[in-house]
Amino acid sequence: MKATVIATFFGVFLTCTYTAKEATKKTKKAKLYVPQIDCDVKAGKIINPEFIAKCPPGCQDVKYRVYGTDIYASFSSVCNAAIHSGIIDNTGGKILVQKVAGHSGYRGSFSNGVRSLSLPRWRESFLVSEGKPRKGVTYPTTLEYSSSKSTTVKSGDTVRKENQTTPVPTPATQMATTTPTPMTTTTDPSTTMPQPTKTPAATRTTAAAAKTRPGLHRVRDMGSSSVHPAYASVVAAAARQVQAAQGRGQNTGVQRQEPVATFQRAASSPAHLAMETDSWKPGLSLFDTGFSSKEELNPKPLEPISQGNQNCKVDLSFLMDGSWSIGKRRFQLQKRFLGNVAQALGIGSAGPLMGIVQYGDDPSTEFNLKTYANSKDLRNAIEKIQQKGGLSNVGKALSFVNKNFFLDANGNRGGAPNVVVVMVDGWPTDRVEEASRLARESGINIFFVTVEAAAQSEKQNVIEPNFVDKAVCRTSGFYSINVPSWFSLHKVVQPLVKRVCDTDRLACSKTCLNSADIGFVIDGSSSVGTGNFRTVLQFVANISKEFEISGTDTRIGAVQYTYEQRLEFSFDKHSTKQDVLNAIKRISYWSGGTSTGAAISYASEQLFSKSKPNKRKIMILITDGRSYDDVSMPAMAAHQNGVIAYSIGVAWAAPDELEAIASDPAKEHSFFVDEFDNLYRYVNQLIQNICTEFNSQPRN
Repeated sequence: MKATVIATFFGVFLTCTYTAKEATKKTKKAKLYVPQIDCDVKAGKIINPEFIAKCPPGCQDVKYRVYGTDIYASFSSVCNAAIHSGIIDNTGGKILVQKVAGHSGYRGSFSNGVRSLSLPRWRESFLVSEGKPRKGVTYPTTLEYSSSKSTTVKSGDTVRKENQTTPVPTPATQMATTTPTPMTTTTDPSTTMPQPTKTPAATRTTAAAAKTRPGLHRVRDMGSSSVHPAYASVVAAAARQVQAAQGRGQNTGVQRQEPVATFQRAASSPAHLAMETDSWKPGLSLFDTGFSSKEELNPKPLEPISQGNQNCKVDLSFLMDGSWSIGKRRFQLQKRFLGNVAQALGIGSAGPLMGIVQYGDDPSTEFNLKTYANSKDLRNAIEKIQQKGGLSNVGKALSFVNKNFFLDANGNRGGAPNVVVVMVDGWPTDRVEEASRLARESGINIFFVTVEAAAQSEKQNVIEPNFVDKAVCRTSGFYSINVPSWFSLHKVVQPLVKRVCDTDRLACSKTCLNSADIGFVIDGSSSVGTGNFRTVLQFVANISKEFEISGTDTRIGAVQYTYEQRLEFSFDKHSTKQDVLNAIKRISYWSGGTSTGAAISYASEQLFSKSKPNKRKIMILITDGRSYDDVSMPAMAAHQNGVIAYSIGVAWAAPDELEAIASDPAKEHSFFVDEFDNLYRYVNQLIQNICTEFNSQPRN
């Protein structure tokens, strides 16, 4: 009997052990489902900060654009970036994607059959690596997209369609993660500080409005919360009130589900919402005040906020002069002017949004684009601004706005042009040209409103003469307004608003015609001949004159080559179109052999190494014969350094060399004519291709 019991016990034990082992095996064998993405999916469209995905075959295509090398801008195709980096090939495969911060200077290169493009800056980046899970990281089986996208998701053996949308956080989440935007206030020291160093007669205000690229808008993820940015600080304050009460051991009465139902019944204005939350007391649900239980069970949708003037959708920053030179009274006139502009603009979520940066010695943000969503609240906030004091460092203020103001976190919408209006009392106490150029090349439209001009005796004190013309991209007068006195500033409210809202004319931002350093590499070999060489120079002049040439816009340089190379003129040599055209006309024919490869290397060193940051580097090479040296390696080195190369062949030029010199795709970057007199036919086509390529780049 005892033996039977023992045998039974061991039998049950072995059976259980075997069952457990089998279950463990099955658990170990269970694999994470890897979602598949399409070739055109960009990293920025996927919300997940880190994920593993499967790319399909056939993603190696120029239409799936890639920006950067090793680290890619989130506007890039995820799968084509993986091919470019060598993680997968054109047959597809699994990849691991990790989101990282955006940065400046994405470098283009040609790798693994994919041409990646250069990009001055972007808000978010990503890294791509082999599709193996990292230890301790849980990866999603379903990817979350920032906008509606129908994707196929596999569940077990079934395949179903799901509509992927951005998840909407509950107000509880919103309250936990939102912090109020601080209002910078300082005591008005006008009674104790020394008087302005500039004389009252010289006092003036210059308002410069930031520029945007016409028709080219930045792609922005505006977030998915149902809480409008204008309510964020109020909601956060209410959340802190709840947390403080809980910390004191009080019963707040806030249940997890309640805010979801009751917040949708929130007030239609920030002031109303603030009044309700201020009346909240411990023991009541946060959003219960004044609401019946019936309303809680049947929530009404959130009432719409002010839409604003929808014919004027711009993101606007005013650079407000807080220097001592303006004086206390004129500072008040400036605030009144800004309030009147805010009223005339018609601030609203679907119209213009406005923030203010005050500058003196150093700039600081008074409030950003998302702080106020209607003109009334904005005007009230402007009235409370206190003067900073200090010098009139306009250049430093423009640099600050360029780097810090137009960000997603500050309410930049992407689909609205970026505009900066600079108010200057007197004249800037630092240089503005370089800061303005960088701001324009970031897509900012700059306007200046100047009050009074320097008297003849004061002009010696102006650090940068003609600073307005150096700051704006058009000197036609559209981007600058001069006012004879602070007391007549009210007269320019409507003219300024009209110009700022004229989005069709906001062309100060970087365009295909004012954003490049163009270097011509000209074959001066014996086979060309004197007459044909003059025809080539006319071709170069015809291309150059179509661009907007200045020290802050497109710049032109030229190299002539035979066996040797000669720098005819550099990018910084001539700053007007007429000077450039005259310099081209003066180039003398050299005559000699044809070493095109050496000429490309020379141009890379002598021209493009001195190109300005954020300038597109374009090389246009014209040759009539086969080179005596290799062209492929020098051309590849130039491409890797961000040079966009166009090759124009005449008569006996070798097609294979033209393709090797040209950037990808070669058919859009190389041209051939049978004789020099036909070069003119490609002037418009070449400019069109340059602009098409430029316009295909994303805008921040």
